[in-house]
Amino acid sequence: MTQPAPSAQHQGPGKGHPSAPADPPSKQGSGSRALGLRVDVRNLSLLGVLAVLVAVGGITEPDAFLDAGNLQLILTQASVIGVVTVGVTFVIISGGIDLSVGAMVALASVWATTLATQEYGFAGILFTAVVVGLAAGLVNGLLIAYGGMVPFIATLAMLASARGLALQITDGKTQIVTVRSVLDLGLPDSYVLGIPPLVLVFAAVTVAGWLILNRTTFGRRTVAVGGNAEAARLAGIDVRRQRLYLYLLSGLCCGIAAFMLIILSGSGQNTNGNLYELDAIAAAIIGGTLLSGGRGTIIGSVLGVLVFTTITNIFALNNLQSDVQQIAKGAIIVAAVLVQRRTLRGGET
Repeated sequence: MTQPAPSAQHQGPGKGHPSAPADPPSKQGSGSRALGLRVDVRNLSLLGVLAVLVAVGGITEPDAFLDAGNLQLILTQASVIGVVTVGVTFVIISGGIDLSVGAMVALASVWATTLATQEYGFAGILFTAVVVGLAAGLVNGLLIAYGGMVPFIATLAMLASARGLALQITDGKTQIVTVRSVLDLGLPDSYVLGIPPLVLVFAAVTVAGWLILNRTTFGRRTVAVGGNAEAARLAGIDVRRQRLYLYLLSGLCCGIAAFMLIILSGSGQNTNGNLYELDAIAAAIIGGTLLSGGRGTIIGSVLGVLVFTTITNIFALNNLQSDVQQIAKGAIIVAAVLVQRRTLRGGET
């Protein structure tokens, strides 16, 4: 006598009886389409906000804001924090947080601009910045993934330690870069078709981040860990190793950003990267990345960076106080979180 059809429900996808109902895949497909639609709407909304800001800048300060040099400045300033935001986005999607990115940028920038490092020229500065970023990310990853520390506490400790070490290395002084090949990258002569090299690096990191998140097993595992770490573990994912890799990735992005900041400022300072952690997290949030993990987009985060950088530029051109700027940023963050909550409630109904 044949076994009853319901037994197929206990065997998982692809292993059950051919007559097993096909409703679940259909529902999953509709859910994925709905999620994709929400993401597209959010990105389009951010593009709309960016367009409005450009219009405001063009109306209030048409000569200054729409000048090619100013637009290049906006993109260049967005590039440094943008690279950091790409790494932070991965961490938040996994359900973690990294409060130490600004301090890691500072530490990498001052370590890479010491006199001893500058003796090795361009390669020595770049190598040191990247290695210091990776080392700091490794410490974060080990403490969180294998030490069992809460990400908030571990990265907060790194924030304090990295800032302190950066201050100790510089003794509170600015370290001037004298390597000509590094400084030349910040000059207009190095622009490619009118595009600053830092913007090209930002574009390359953005494309790489998008491909990793959306087209690789690493990206799928990141989303799985952020959505449900226990389910990911039961599915065969090494959750601890994945988290370690993610904080290494964040550290790598900080190292790259530190080198970019060295090019931009021509120096290394212990105050570099101040409040980068807040700007990066805020940009990721308004870009659609959930603080609880399991969802986020690189494109959304990049648009968030551009929105904040444009706001800063408009405020500076109009000689508005920095406190008003911070209030505006706070209001945008609150609005973005409220939209997220409403979107989530709409997806559950």
